[in-house]
Amino acid sequence: MKKTPGPIMLFLLLCIGLLAIFPLVGDDFYTELITKIMILSIFTISLDLLIGFTGLISFGHAAFFGIGAYFLAIFFQDAEQINYWWALTLTLSGTALASLIVGWICIRTSGIYFIMLTLAFAQMFFYFFFESPHFGGDDGIFISSKPDLSIAAEELVDLGNEHHFYYFVLTWMVAVYLFLSMVLRAPFGYILVAIKANEQRVRALGYSTQYYKLVSFVIAGTIAGLAGFLEAAHTSFVTPAYLSWHESGIAIMMVVLGGMGTLFGAVIGTFAVVFLQDLLPAITDHWQIIMGGIVIAIVLFLPNGIAGALYSLHALLNKKGLAKADADD
Repeated sequence: MKKTPGPIMLFLLLCIGLLAIFPLVGDDFYTELITKIMILSIFTISLDLLIGFTGLISFGHAAFFGIGAYFLAIFFQDAEQINYWWALTLTLSGTALASLIVGWICIRTSGIYFIMLTLAFAQMFFYFFFESPHFGGDDGIFISSKPDLSIAAEELVDLGNEHHFYYFVLTWMVAVYLFLSMVLRAPFGYILVAIKANEQRVRALGYSTQYYKLVSFVIAGTIAGLAGFLEAAHTSFVTPAYLSWHESGIAIMMVVLGGMGTLFGAVIGTFAVVFLQDLLPAITDHWQIIMGGIVIAIVLFLPNGIAGALYSLHALLNKKGLAKADADD
């Protein structure tokens, strides 16, 4: 993972600061909307680990988002009180196991075969929950209570309070970003980037590329399960649509538009797409056409996404600054 320039890092810190003060001044509707966006951002960050750094394009990543949500719903559907720590541990363990099994099979392929295999697994999970009356079928499952985040009978965060939940999700989003940044700056992360660039050369150096890809797949799937857990806890409702390949497709679009291989680009792409989906319908009934035009324009004129444009702007300003300094000398 390349080092984030100082000005861009300051921009990111400013954005986090704005997110931190928004509930104090913003409308309740947009507070809830941004909570949803931050949950989706955790999901897209995990997908960027696969696409942007490992070179694995998964069209079934939403399956782990849905599995994480369903674990909370199935085991705690009618519970009067949900212990947050047990629920989170169970959800992440189950999602990690599912991603381990799916990943162990899928990483034996590559390219279009990997894409189709991940899509096939996602559709299997989707139809399993869609057609199973024991798990709500196509109606989904309602959760009767919110997780109780307490230690020694002392409540730390009231997850039933929308503002508290907002800051809870913001903390998780920043923590996931910092965790993956740390992982990608370690030797493990450099090997993932090398595998994306040229897997054969990495294998020739003696590394087991399948092992590294599997670990990356499990980490990404587990984080996607965390996002699903947060979404289920937020809405108290789970539906098979969470596992749909459409959700994976939209997430891929968010990662590409935001900028692959940057992590924060996935967050920017998620905010951009969701806000456009919210604002454009108020302008015209044919907002999908405008949305499609915007996506096409970004792909054509910003091939490295919005984050790539920020890096290019920083490089351009640096070049002009050096040229001016040389002229003054």
